[in-house]
Amino acid sequence: MTLETMPLSKALNAGLRKAMEDDDKVLLMGEDIGKLGGVFRVTEHLQRDFGEKRVLDTPLAESGIVGTAIGLAMAGFRPVIEIQFDGFVFPAFDQITTQLAKLTNRHEGRLSLPIVIRIPYGGHIGAVEHHQESPEAYFAHTPGLRVVSPSTPNDAYWMMQEAIRSNDPVIFMEPKSRYWQKGEVELDASAVPLHASRVVRKGSDVTLVGHGAMVTTLLQAAALAEAEGTSCEVVDVRSLSPIDYEPILDSVRKTGRMVYAQEAQGFTSVGSEVAATVMERAFYALEAPVLRVSGYDTPFPPAKLEGAYLPDADRILEAVDRSLAY
Repeated sequence: MTLETMPLSKALNAGLRKAMEDDDKVLLMGEDIGKLGGVFRVTEHLQRDFGEKRVLDTPLAESGIVGTAIGLAMAGFRPVIEIQFDGFVFPAFDQITTQLAKLTNRHEGRLSLPIVIRIPYGGHIGAVEHHQESPEAYFAHTPGLRVVSPSTPNDAYWMMQEAIRSNDPVIFMEPKSRYWQKGEVELDASAVPLHASRVVRKGSDVTLVGHGAMVTTLLQAAALAEAEGTSCEVVDVRSLSPIDYEPILDSVRKTGRMVYAQEAQGFTSVGSEVAATVMERAFYALEAPVLRVSGYDTPFPPAKLEGAYLPDADRILEAVDRSLAY
């Protein structure tokens, strides 16, 4: 097995590079992704190595980028789009939800649109308005889109390749606060299925569930809980649409308790959906209500207040204590 330690951003770069080497129909599009290599350098050196016809710097026009990608996909290409920051995706929202998500169904399956839309999302980078949002629920709510989010460099490497191989549109949510977090990447292993949830820490008392950047925070909370005598199992959802519920349900049937944590607002969120489904499908195994820890139902605050807005290990542990108190 070939292991290499790299940050998540470099793992994404390696995944893109491998996909481009394997299929010359894969091309990249986005604002400043070519010569600059993207704001977070995820596409660094790819234009140098694959040329300007496969790594395209686009105008600042998200709707135009998505619309162009739809046409390219119809012509047989596999475009990978970068939306520079999460809050910039909304000018393209109409193209994504009313065109990209529906065209395959409109053509009764005869038309495939293998497009990946990369969206750096979430907080903890001290940025200004429109740069730290968590819009994943909008896309998970939209039929016709697949939505995934890696939490580790290894997942970033493999999930990017799996997403590009998909014949359906994939919204690829990249937790930008973890871009610099290093981990081992298994370069010659078999890919974990794109839409598989996974237990990343074993435990017996409470199940902690989350996605993206929050998985690292859940692991921190689980380590602190263990020091106090509470054993927490941690499940990384990985895929937000579709959701692989079996690892989550199996864990809840074992522990009898569950806490879902996310950076996004709590109202009508991914965490809301998972909580409702667990209550429906594992009700008789539960010893306490499913609890949620999330960002508050307000616009994302100025950077100096993000620490109060975003869930941390302490807020998760408070939910664990409440769950155990039932």
